[in-house]
Amino acid sequence: MTIGNLMRLLSDGSVHSGEQLGNAMGVSRAAVWKQLKKLDAMGVAVEAVKGRGYRLAHPIEPLDGAAIVAHLPADARHLLTRLLVEDQLTSSNAYLRERFQQGAGHGEACLAESQTAGRGRRGRSWVTPWGQSLILSVGWRFESGVTALEGLSLAVGVVIAQVLETYGIHPRLKWPNDILLPDRDGELAKLAGVLVEVTGDAAGPCEVVMGIGLNLFMNDAQREVIGQPVAALKDVCPSLRRNQLAADLLAGLLAMLSTFEKCGFKAWQAEWNRRHAFAGQPVHVLQGQQGCEATAGDVDASGNLWVSEDNGQSRRLAGGEISIRRRL
Repeated sequence: MTIGNLMRLLSDGSVHSGEQLGNAMGVSRAAVWKQLKKLDAMGVAVEAVKGRGYRLAHPIEPLDGAAIVAHLPADARHLLTRLLVEDQLTSSNAYLRERFQQGAGHGEACLAESQTAGRGRRGRSWVTPWGQSLILSVGWRFESGVTALEGLSLAVGVVIAQVLETYGIHPRLKWPNDILLPDRDGELAKLAGVLVEVTGDAAGPCEVVMGIGLNLFMNDAQREVIGQPVAALKDVCPSLRRNQLAADLLAGLLAMLSTFEKCGFKAWQAEWNRRHAFAGQPVHVLQGQQGCEATAGDVDASGNLWVSEDNGQSRRLAGGEISIRRRL
């Protein structure tokens, strides 16, 4: 019996008795109870209905690889080499990096129901309870070297925003790797993060893994653990279908990747700046232990963010270990 099997049985939101769950998985009711306790520890809310059994507090749509592929347009299916769907991984990005080491990886996509060691920028952890996020990584091989990849993570952000806009959701982009959406208090909060990892020759072929972690549902306890404002798609679009969204994001990413080496970020620059969360606003720039006050400008054709410091000097921010925060 696995957590995944139990989650798929409970995913319809109906009440299931311990006996029914045990019979379906070939285990005792005591074993079912232990797994239910594990779910609780993983941040999945399970309700006990007295005299009847158990149900998820919020129904979950499990990932379905066949359904995702069926939703892909023909062009995307042609670009997709393989779709991998896993119940649990340490990291979907790490999984695809291993695929590259095995001689695969290009054009492959990996989705995971949960991950135990997900990372954002600057080594931060990314909380991913089972089935309540969209965790997607895509691998791609580029021939022109690292310089051809300038601005790639920003282009990924544009793709995410464009897809969400087709659902009537209008996120903003925060340089360099975050997608923001108003939270339940109306304040811009983190909805998704992008992590791009590159290996290979600086001047020649290199392998890239692009990872996305996107919040679909988040309860109050999870928000409290994170300790900073976060947004979730189900807050604004309760009817959103997880497998359809996965297909739409994958199609958009594959289309972008197929042209990025030729066109570069310049083709995405105006679209990014149009969704810039902090354009013209006062920000705090943090680099290591150093910080300064500035006003945010636009990003250039290489994906660098220009800011005007309060001392009057213009400065170009080039990613790496730099972050910006809006000044209140």
